[in-house]
Amino acid sequence: MQTKGELEMLSLKGKARRLPREPGVYLMKDKGGQIIYIGKARELKSRVSSYFQRSRDLPPKIALMAALVVDFDYYVVRNETEALLLEGRLIKEWRPKFNTLFTDDKQFIQVRVDLQAVLPVFRLVRARTGDGARYFGPYPHPHEVKRTLLEMRRRFGILLGDARPALQPNGCWRLYDDARVELSTHANEVTVEAYRERVQTACNFLEGRAREWLDDLRAKMKDAAAKHEYEQAARLRDLVVAIERTTESARRFARSNPLPTENQKEAIRELQQVLEMTEPPRTMECFDISHISGTFVVASLVHFLDGQPNKGSYRRFRIQGSIGNDDFRSMEEVVSRRYRRLVDEGRELPRLVVIDGGLGQVRAAMKAFASLGLKPPPLVGLAKRDEQIIFPDGRGPLVLPRHSPALQLVQRLRDEAHRFANSYNADLRSKRLRESVLDACPGLGVKRRMILLAYFGSLARVKKASVAELREVPGIGEGFAQAIEEFLKTL
Repeated sequence: MQTKGELEMLSLKGKARRLPREPGVYLMKDKGGQIIYIGKARELKSRVSSYFQRSRDLPPKIALMAALVVDFDYYVVRNETEALLLEGRLIKEWRPKFNTLFTDDKQFIQVRVDLQAVLPVFRLVRARTGDGARYFGPYPHPHEVKRTLLEMRRRFGILLGDARPALQPNGCWRLYDDARVELSTHANEVTVEAYRERVQTACNFLEGRAREWLDDLRAKMKDAAAKHEYEQAARLRDLVVAIERTTESARRFARSNPLPTENQKEAIRELQQVLEMTEPPRTMECFDISHISGTFVVASLVHFLDGQPNKGSYRRFRIQGSIGNDDFRSMEEVVSRRYRRLVDEGRELPRLVVIDGGLGQVRAAMKAFASLGLKPPPLVGLAKRDEQIIFPDGRGPLVLPRHSPALQLVQRLRDEAHRFANSYNADLRSKRLRESVLDACPGLGVKRRMILLAYFGSLARVKKASVAELREVPGIGEGFAQAIEEFLKTL
């Protein structure tokens, strides 16, 4: 006969085997429902399963933690960088006792450039302040950022934090004492105007416009490998990885910052042109669906006015019914709910609707308009693969240059919808995690647990309740109220 511990281990193994093979963050819980460890994974299924293999030789601390685990929860994200950022945020929020990283409130590093300085310098900082400087990041991979900055110094001829530039009698500035090491082919003596052109080029690079450089490095890496120069090929490979990680993070976070007014106008004009619209899309709305393997299915709507987020018009939705991970039906539902309400209230539709997804999601949105008997405004999708703009009539996807202001505006809109949807999903899951500690209260079944939470409104209020207040809840008598109070004292 199997012991309780053996049955729990089998249950955990089975749950781990059902995890997706995607990057994410996992939260290990003990028998009291407390989160005791949070980790990230390149592939959730293999990483989480590794904790429950008896033959695996785990470090002592991890083995102790694994022995206490009776359940776990998880988040699926798009890549390892998102997993690292989410892991850090959740550890700071929950402070699990088995985690040792991220508990000192350190922030991820960022690149700061004060464009008001005579000679702007690229520095690494931890905190972002409202000093008018320009910031890039945050970056979860500090070593890659430092390596990238060193290469940028050689590539673009910019100043880093350790430089001591000196003004020369001819009005030029000498940037470094030893230009052979620092700047490679760039002039070490330069005018302020010429140097600021270098700074702008470097800022453009940090915004993600690195394709040409990366293509050049990859070509050199292949050439070195073909010549059996393996050390050089390995160095170039590491540099490519560093630059990809740096520019990936910069591109994502830079899009959350407001664009200058002229850039907004240019982006809107270009978007009108490339989408062949009769009027500029001054109002734009974007939808995104978020769920975890078919659970906690939610949707977000973000609204941009004149190229900027109009957060007062943001909306979030709980998907109704048992749709699971059917993104098409979820999209149809949320689009229908949004525009039925606008019509009922006599409000105008946006000039452009953007769907986070491909042709399937776009056609689902069009189906919603058809069911309402509404003529849709211009509507497109933005597919993650190659950032293709998808049209509902099935004509070939539109691929804009990466530096296109129109594409960057649509990306900012899509990324904001994605962030808002994930934030709502995380809020719901965090609430469920907090409430789940009641699962371990002896004698408290699902029905009475729901009654208890509905009566007080939150777990925090349940924990503050006295025995007399607990007795007022239907179905909870004197003895059970005392038992609940004693259990909550242990949390």
